[in-house]
Order: sequence, then structure tokens, then C-alpha cells
Amino acid sequence: MNKIKKSGKRPVLYILTVLLAVFFVVFTGAYLLVAPNFVPEKTYYIYVYPDRNFDRLCRELEDSAHCRRILSFIKIAEYLKYPDNMKTGRYAVTPGMSNIDLLKTLRRGTQEPVRITFNNIRTVEDLAERLSAQLMVSSEDLMALLGDPDYCSSMGFTRQTVPSMFIPNTYEIYWNVSAENLLQRMMREYAAFWTDTRMLQAQKIGLSPLQVSILASIVEEESAAADEYPIIAGLYINRLHRGMPLQADPTVKFALGDVTLQRILNEHLTVDSPYNTYLHTGLPPGPLRIPSITGLEAVLNYRKHNFLYMCAKEDFSGRHSFAATLAEHNRNADRYRSELNRKGIW
Repeated sequence: MNKIKKSGKRPVLYILTVLLAVFFVVFTGAYLLVAPNFVPEKTYYIYVYPDRNFDRLCRELEDSAHCRRILSFIKIAEYLKYPDNMKTGRYAVTPGMSNIDLLKTLRRGTQEPVRITFNNIRTVEDLAERLSAQLMVSSEDLMALLGDPDYCSSMGFTRQTVPSMFIPNTYEIYWNVSAENLLQRMMREYAAFWTDTRMLQAQKIGLSPLQVSILASIVEEESAAADEYPIIAGLYINRLHRGMPLQADPTVKFALGDVTLQRILNEHLTVDSPYNTYLHTGLPPGPLRIPSITGLEAVLNYRKHNFLYMCAKEDFSGRHSFAATLAEHNRNADRYRSELNRKGIW
């Protein structure tokens, strides 16, 4: 019997089929790697927390970064072993971003900095809370360092003076910064603020940068009107240069631990505290609050005048009447006290 010859086309067809399959797999894989997979309306920022929860990250990418094919992202991430090597941080997901672009960003820890802002801060506890609300760092970690006398000393401060290290402003910082690195950054910003020009201004007044901060904190506590700051600063500098006690009511409130006091009575003036500037001449040992740049500049560029006394205006506007003589001051004070009595404020 004659044998039927096998067609030579079958091996060729088989090879073509395999090649097409391989091509399809390669093309599909390449497409899933580089094709746009994230289409948020604008750049969206994802946060990888210390728990490094990959499932939560995927849900966020699908819900908020508008991932088209989350399973493809998961498969590629698993192939690259990303779920076991997640890095904390704040990462940008841009419109049209591909799986591989995002995974490169995540695996390398290529973060986008966050803009943090702090101002109008009274205590370091308040500051720690404000910073922890904007960064991964906890307020407890920050306070552990700020409450450590040795750590404060290593930066040139004490626990009482360390508030002056913080210059209220807006800064770009990586979201997952550690407590120590954050404080080191604030120290660098403090050093950058105190330029040669500002140092010379302080020296001409006879104050150190720390003393400028302390005085600025008193000035800011005295008035809500920023245009009065240079006048008040000049008044206290006049008193310092004459060796007169500052007799600043905010220092008494600070010593008593009650900044809400509306009326300072004679009994308040006897509080035994180095912050009581009715009992002690010179500046108190630390700032009453974290002074703003406006307050610091008001001291460095204080208004030159002959005022030695100030009293809140009787219209309760938050502004002040200034006087060069005690007699004039007493008249201002009598008007203010009369209004306090009339309104029943004790």
C-alpha cells in the first residue's frame, strides 16, 4: 500500500500559530505595561502609610485615581514583588500614567513633596499637632524630641526657648519625613532666616536672635493689629535700654497659664514666675508663643519714638493708646478702667 505523504504546510502552520500566540502574549503584556491605565481628571496623590496595605492602595487607585484595569496593575505589581517592598510616601498619579510608570515611581520611592504651612501657633504642643495633621510624623514623636532637654541643647536651645527655632512659613517637605529630620530641617530654616543683615539689625538693638524672638512673641500677644507691632516693639526696646521692667500683661497671663484673662488685677501681678515682667526686669526666659515673621521683622525694624507706656483703648478695638509720660498713661488707663467697670468685666 502506498503511504500518504504528510503535507509540509502543517509544520509551517503550527509554527505560525505559535509565533502568533507568542506575539499576542508579548504584545498584550507590553500593552498592559506601557498603555495609559490611570485617568484622573488632574494629578491625584496617593499616600502609602506605614502599614503598607497593598489592598487599600489598589482600592484607592481604582476609586480615586480612576484605574481602568486594576487587575493588570495587581499582576504586574506582584510580578515585580512590589506588595512586599512598599515604601511609605506621597506619590503623584498623573493623567495617562501607565502601570510601569507608576510602579517605577512607587518602587523607587520617588515622592512628591507636600506643602506644609503653620502660623498663629501658641505652643510647641499646638505646633506638633498642626504638623502631624499634614505629615506622616506623629505629634508624640515630635514632642518626645522637643521635650528632651538634651536634644534641645544639641540644637542650641532649651525646652523654654525651642519655640523660637520655628519660623512660621510654607515649606515643601516629604510627607514621610521622620521627626528628627523634620526638626533638623526647621533648624536649617531658622539659620537661613537669620541672615547677616538680620543679625546686624539685632546687634544694633543689643539683642540676640533668641531675644528678638522672645520680644516679638510679647509684641504679638499685646495687639491684634499688625501695624502696631513696630510701635509696641519700640516701646519695649525703650524700656529695656532704660533698665525699666517691661510690665507686659501677656507675660503675666503666661505665668498664670491663662491667656484668656481680660483684666489683669493687682493680685495677678504678684505671681512668682520668671515670666512675670512686673517682678523681673529684662526679657522672660522664653517666648510666649511662636512669633511670626511679621512680628520678628517688627522688632528688627522697630519704630523709633519716646513712648514708654501703653494701654488698651477704651473702645475695645484691640488697639492701644501710647504715652511718653506716666501722667498721660494714667489718664489713658483711667478711661480704659472706667469702660471695664461699666461693662462689668472683672
